[in-house]
Amino acid sequence: MTMTVKPVSKLSKAVVGTALVATGVGPLLADFLVPRSANQHLHNPNWPPHAKFHNAQYIAMGMLSGGYGLRVLLRRGGDQRAQLHTAATIAAVPWLGMFGALLFPGTAASDPEFEDTEPKVLGMHPQLALALALLAGVSGAVTAERARSRRA
Repeated sequence: MTMTVKPVSKLSKAVVGTALVATGVGPLLADFLVPRSANQHLHNPNWPPHAKFHNAQYIAMGMLSGGYGLRVLLRRGGDQRAQLHTAATIAAVPWLGMFGALLFPGTAASDPEFEDTEPKVLGMHPQLALALALLAGVSGAVTAERARSRRA
């Protein structure tokens, strides 16, 4: 049995790939390497070790899922549309998780000590604005590919 290779647009691949790169390196940069935001996360002396453990776990999960998603997205052969959809799902999960995390009691997008100094993007915490933008991009790429497949 031969599998038909269905091409996907380079733009859709680029958008999903960008979200996967952001998934893979964004938490490492924001929570550990960039001083302004890292001081609110892993380098925050007010955070207990267990909170830092879970932040480090999120960083590691981001790198693993971003890397795996890129592997799926860039695989040659097979059903390219299915691979795009799988990669898009992998990219979306951690960003959707940010909004899901806000539903739990006692959670917030930033610690109270930084609330007044944190810049807002469209009235929200920058990481939530980034999550919204990446989710919109991934959703748009998948929607565009579905429309292309109907026309083909």
